[in-house]
Amino acid sequence: MAKTAKARKAKADKKPAGPKVAQKKVKVRQQIRKGPHGGVQLVLIEDVTYLGKQGDLVEVKPGYARNYLLPNSLASVPTEHNLRLLSKYKVRVQQAREAKVADLKVLAEQIQRVSVTLEANANEEGHLYGSVGAPEISKALRGRNLPVDAEMVKLEGVIKECGLYAVKLNLGYEIESEVKVLVVKPQDAKK
Repeated sequence: MAKTAKARKAKADKKPAGPKVAQKKVKVRQQIRKGPHGGVQLVLIEDVTYLGKQGDLVEVKPGYARNYLLPNSLASVPTEHNLRLLSKYKVRVQQAREAKVADLKVLAEQIQRVSVTLEANANEEGHLYGSVGAPEISKALRGRNLPVDAEMVKLEGVIKECGLYAVKLNLGYEIESEVKVLVVKPQDAKK
């Protein structure tokens, strides 16, 4: 009985619980670090031309970060934890870069051994009705299981005549190669 008397007395001492008031949830925003020149600091996830290499801590204008780098997953916001791990991350990035460079060198050797034949409509003098550009060359190389993007093909201008051309390719990491491209008129199926 003593327990029940104490329990009743404890219930009587408690204040009646009124309507519960929902507490406001506070959003914790990740603050973007400012650089010494007033821009925002980001850690690059991928190599960005004219900006830096993967793993670099860079400072850019806020609009460039907000509209291009962050939405395209080319960079991330550095946190205190990420900055401490950056040195370990750079070692892994360097190893990955060396492996990628070795793969690109092998690809460059394979490309130099290959020649590509493209068919394009042309008149009797050999002038093309259209032109052959980087997308057509990269598509022909991908047909041969060589992963070459159109951005890698460096043409001085589009090809407008039939003939044999040596086209330079920039594979990245300052590795260049050259492929021979033969542009010919399509053979008539009626013959």
